[in-house]
Amino acid sequence: MRGVRPHLAVHSFPEFEHQLHLLFCPRRSFHKLSRVPRRTQLKQLPSARSTMSAGYEQWTHEQLVARIKDLESQLQPQSSRIETTNIAEPNAATFTSFPIPSPREGGKEPAYRKPPKQPPKAFDASRYSTRLIALKFAYLGQRYNGLEHHANNTTPLPTIEEELWKALVKTRLISPTPRGGGEDETYKRLDKKMFDKWDRDGADVNWEGCEYSKCGRTDRGVSAFGQVIGIRVRSNRRKPKPVQDDIMEDATSPAEAEVEEKPFDELKDELPYIQLLNRVLPPDIRIYAWCPNPPPNFSARFSCKERRYKYFFTNPCFAPVPGTSGLYHDAASPTPMREGWLDISKMREACKLLGGLHDFRNFCKIDASKQLSNFSRRIFHASIEEVSPLAVPTFLSHTAIQNPSTGEPPKMYAFVLHGSAFLWHQVRSIVAILFLIGQRLEAPELVTELMDIEKNPTRPKYEMASDAPLVLWDCIFPAEEEVQSSDEREHGYTDRLPWVYVGDEGAMEPKSFAKAKSGGGPSQVGRGKWGRGGVMDDVWELWRGNKMDETLSALLLDAIAAQGSSTLDQEQNVEGNGMPKGGPRIFDGGNVGRAKGNYIPVLERDRQEPVEVVNERYARKKGLDPSRTRPKEEDGDA
Repeated sequence: MRGVRPHLAVHSFPEFEHQLHLLFCPRRSFHKLSRVPRRTQLKQLPSARSTMSAGYEQWTHEQLVARIKDLESQLQPQSSRIETTNIAEPNAATFTSFPIPSPREGGKEPAYRKPPKQPPKAFDASRYSTRLIALKFAYLGQRYNGLEHHANNTTPLPTIEEELWKALVKTRLISPTPRGGGEDETYKRLDKKMFDKWDRDGADVNWEGCEYSKCGRTDRGVSAFGQVIGIRVRSNRRKPKPVQDDIMEDATSPAEAEVEEKPFDELKDELPYIQLLNRVLPPDIRIYAWCPNPPPNFSARFSCKERRYKYFFTNPCFAPVPGTSGLYHDAASPTPMREGWLDISKMREACKLLGGLHDFRNFCKIDASKQLSNFSRRIFHASIEEVSPLAVPTFLSHTAIQNPSTGEPPKMYAFVLHGSAFLWHQVRSIVAILFLIGQRLEAPELVTELMDIEKNPTRPKYEMASDAPLVLWDCIFPAEEEVQSSDEREHGYTDRLPWVYVGDEGAMEPKSFAKAKSGGGPSQVGRGKWGRGGVMDDVWELWRGNKMDETLSALLLDAIAAQGSSTLDQEQNVEGNGMPKGGPRIFDGGNVGRAKGNYIPVLERDRQEPVEVVNERYARKKGLDPSRTRPKEEDGDA
């Protein structure tokens, strides 16, 4: 090949390409030459040669010879081809480096296997700045085991804290410090498997390093419309770069000068915390406001100086019994009372006695683990307020089941209670006593008797009201200079935290500032309150579902009441012997009245042990010194 003439190289290039095709692609037709007939290929060879030769016309003789040697070293002679039966074996005569799979037995193609998913990328929280904020949120508590999560305590239902923690971790707003201070990859690499495990088995809630605080503790079944937490979260503010000590003083050229950053707007430029969390929270938990700048040393628990509760109930509280068999008498009133109705005027009279600073040990449940000795709490406001006329089934307007004492139509009411702090189960205990007074089973003066510790040092045994209608309505954070002790303060506070509510500036996503695709007006997407994906849509879905259940139940009541011969018109004319033996059923805030037998007045019932005895027994059991144990003045109700 040393004496080959330059024009021979022109003929070798198309043959070289063709030989490569025959060598490596004997059965597959993906090369461009295999897509045309042989006759057409031969006709195209001269034009290919002329095209190829055009590029080498300017080459010297030495360059062409070197090019031919290079091509011949790559192309093996036809006689040196190695016929192999196992194409998977590596062959030094070939220059392919990729593996060739062996044919499957039976000619079947191998099943497609999805490649293994790569582990999630590690999240480095140290690259981001953080800030302390306050969040205001609402939840319906019937599906939860209360607000507070207790470590190593498995509950039949999830807690509100657990759902909040999972949402904050999923959105990377918090990166808790591992317990024990060691390095832990748990919070750096999170995926769907981990989230599913949390939903299935419960999450190991860890607030270390998050400066977390909560305001009002609610127990199982209790809802909240104004719950508040404080938390340190990831911020969109650029983290300042560390100052380098070895910066040369003479490096002052304009190219090396640091460009001044754009000022950070704490509302417009910040992360949309409300929308981020609401996307991953359950539908019955919704964030609706955040405070960008809480005061220094803010604590959602200790900075709150007033908590407001509402307890909702209907009147009648359960289905009244028509005719004389539903009437009963009390010694204090000459007019009879119909079972199922409440005397709202008596309840309002008792509410007036609650205001002020009183000892409420007979209106709470004793928690020995707190070692409480002071049960005095300030009540700023207590009243029975009408919520709205009640949309009720038609049969409730019949005179056969009206209350002869008042004759008022069915309505929805709320017991409203404002106070500086509350004991465990204090609100529900007060409501239980008010319901007994409303049924005229007790006098309003019972409230005063139970707050007189000298006359009644121990709590009579009575059941507290149901949990479902109770709502932590709001938490109030006054200015620091307005705060007074419970002994001095006689009226409530005004909330001074600068809340940013959903839909306002500072609580919308950046995409909401763009114009809508049609019409040119402002976009409703990302505003967070109204429209698609807004909080109002989410809450409307809950309301409408419950409203449909309410409407269908009311229509069913009317349908059953009108059927048969035992109608209200017929029952109104039936003469009976009055209330059956055992007295009226007792209302405790639930959906039905409960038969308790012959009613025993509260002050005549068995008593619980004194607080001092309960605390001493617990301390002795735990090996505590009562004289050195500091009481935990925690607030909470259920």
